[in-house]
Amino acid sequence: MDIVRDEYGELTLDYILYFDYCANFILIILLATTLYRGMTTGRANKVYIEMLILGLLQTSTDIFSIVADRMGPEYIEFKYATNTLYLLFHSMSAPMYLIYLLVLSDTDHKLTLLRKSLFSLPFACSFLVLILNFWNQKVFYFNTEGEYIRGPWFWVLYLSALLYSIFEIYNVFRYRKHYGRDRFFALFGMFPLLISALAIQLVQPYLLMEMFANAIGLLLISMLVQRPEEFIDTETRLAKSSAYGHGMRHTMSNGKPSTVIVMNLMNYSSLREVLGYQGTQDLIRKISDKLIAYNRKSNDEAVLYYLGDGRFRYVLDYRHLDRADEVAGALNKSFKTDVKQQSMELNLVCLTCVIRIPEDIRDPEDLFSFEEDLDMKYYTGEVLYAKDLYQKSRYTIKRNIDSIIENALATHQFEVYYQPIYAVEEQRFNSAEALLRLKDPEHGFISPEIFIPAAEKSGAIHKIGAFVMEEVCKFIASDEYRHLGLDYIEVNLSVTQCMRNNLADEIIHTMKQYDILPDQINLEITETAASFSQNTLMDNINTLTSEGIAFSLDDFGTGYSNMRRIASMPFRIVKLDKTFANEQHNRQLTIVLESTIQMIKAMNMKIVVEGVETAELVTQFSKLECDYIQGFYYSRPIPRDEFVSFIIEHNQRKQARR
Repeated sequence: MDIVRDEYGELTLDYILYFDYCANFILIILLATTLYRGMTTGRANKVYIEMLILGLLQTSTDIFSIVADRMGPEYIEFKYATNTLYLLFHSMSAPMYLIYLLVLSDTDHKLTLLRKSLFSLPFACSFLVLILNFWNQKVFYFNTEGEYIRGPWFWVLYLSALLYSIFEIYNVFRYRKHYGRDRFFALFGMFPLLISALAIQLVQPYLLMEMFANAIGLLLISMLVQRPEEFIDTETRLAKSSAYGHGMRHTMSNGKPSTVIVMNLMNYSSLREVLGYQGTQDLIRKISDKLIAYNRKSNDEAVLYYLGDGRFRYVLDYRHLDRADEVAGALNKSFKTDVKQQSMELNLVCLTCVIRIPEDIRDPEDLFSFEEDLDMKYYTGEVLYAKDLYQKSRYTIKRNIDSIIENALATHQFEVYYQPIYAVEEQRFNSAEALLRLKDPEHGFISPEIFIPAAEKSGAIHKIGAFVMEEVCKFIASDEYRHLGLDYIEVNLSVTQCMRNNLADEIIHTMKQYDILPDQINLEITETAASFSQNTLMDNINTLTSEGIAFSLDDFGTGYSNMRRIASMPFRIVKLDKTFANEQHNRQLTIVLESTIQMIKAMNMKIVVEGVETAELVTQFSKLECDYIQGFYYSRPIPRDEFVSFIIEHNQRKQARR
């Protein structure tokens, strides 16, 4: 029997502790499963674990305090100690939940010194009155019979909890869009659960429901908020790419300072080929374990992510920004150490880059685009910095490229340029390559390296391809073209275009519309496109070839060619990639070049060398009996009118010399 009195009267109750026992059981299971799942990194996970531990302490001391209250007056010190501990832990639960919400909404960085002081004030008052209670017994006391009686200052504890609850409800509603429906339901659900439990206790005071309701609330949070299966990769124990995207978007929208350390394995594909699927998974797990161990040892409290395909992220928040350079250097160094896997010593080629937010990048889509661009061309072996690489205008364009392309098609902002091709034996410009250019009113000239991949992804490439073909056919059909003495114009086809079922019919229709002869057009496909074995590609090539249209193989030497397949395709011209021109002093590559030229010649194909910029290279490739030369040495790609003037001037000059 436990007698409870307050300043207004007294009640005699038999408290039922079963709900507290159940609460303890639920909290122990939640704590064990959270630790087992590896949800220990990141502030939200850590605060959630602290909430579970606090809940266990709160429930346990509630049980001990009730057991103590049933003891006789001779245990008065034990009674005071257990009840004070229970009330202390109980007073901590509300501010702890508010901290969890602030961390979850990524707004904890907004707590200035003044705000932290105001934040701590209600709990400080509760703590103070509980300490003073040992001397003045104003919060609670025990009478001479050992009966528990609430004092006049007990309302301070209620007021403290009420203030924190108001802030918590405001936070949940303020960031409800960020949380999403399920998370909002779980986070807000704490309040009706606890209110219902307190209401039941008012009607049936012997039913101790509050701790049980708190445990159920934490269970809901585990199921709907923490959700390890959604945010944590079970293999690596690191957060998933979905969590990274969600977290960085919210961090940047809140203006929260942080530093992203990018770690991309540049040789991931090669490692995958060597190790196989399971071996690669074991390697990635080994790297993840090293990152987790470093994070714990250095006490960075960083959030670690694995985005797949050998891409790791180590995100430091605003409290550890000064360690970014040190951490990046240490991590980059650790990747340079060979890793033993399947009895092999593996060399990891890791690109490490430091991105400071918001100093370097302010927009999440720009961040993701920048990370995608971090490829082998940037790799130096040293730590890279976004401040040295990032160009805001480039990523603003990439973010809006689909609308830019759509607008360009509607308002005729695309223009076809032409780059002359020099015939070595004839000593004249006999052809040209049609190249598309885009000049946006706001952003100026936009590189094809940006808008072509975007157009392929969106499907706009088909409209663009049709536009280029029509413009080229118009040009060939014009009177000015007839006086240039050119043999043909080369038109590029992308991989995506080649996969279109009716591509051949569309090209043939456009050429017939302008009375263009088959030998006046030469179609280029890249080595990558040629490596595809889809029936659609071959059907298009066969149909166009049967009409007398010739093909060129572009960018030869940039991929892994199936020579048997290339030899079986109807290429009239092979265009050597500019790599051969850029590496002319590389003796090994020169040997490859000479052998390649002999092989192509033996197959009765013509050779075009791209990227030639010096007279020395013109002489070198001429001696190697290359048929055509294309590059800045002669001309950059130029608009149609300039191209016409260029050809007339140079070809007439050649004729005059003869």
